[in-house]
Amino acid sequence: MKKYNPAVHFEMPYADGERLSNFYRQAFGWEMKKLGEDMGHYILAGTTETDEKQMVKKPGTINGGFFPENSSPEAKYPSIVIAVEDINEAMEKVKEAGGKVLGDPMEIPNVGRYVSFIDTEGNRVSLLETGKMYA
Repeated sequence: MKKYNPAVHFEMPYADGERLSNFYRQAFGWEMKKLGEDMGHYILAGTTETDEKQMVKKPGTINGGFFPENSSPEAKYPSIVIAVEDINEAMEKVKEAGGKVLGDPMEIPNVGRYVSFIDTEGNRVSLLETGKMYA
């Protein structure tokens, strides 16, 4: 049996933690938790339900976190795709929360519709409409 190394967390930089937290709460309903100075001002992002050990309950889902911007070149380019049931509705929520959608959704054969956006922190993120498979 092949061993897989699945994505289980994401990290992205931020300039304004309050603005960032408000954006993801408003656009996607995520639970945002600021960890404070002793934890490097890291902000946890709860995107899915977890068990008593803080492990995701739904296979294939991930949670993540945000860290203050720094000068490290490799820390400037996050990579994440957010699964949504309705890409048009999600695009509107992104705009309402202060984000900028980059173009129109494109069809990825046998996968779903995809579009990127820029969040309030300048991060490039993407939406993927796959019906109810992930959302």
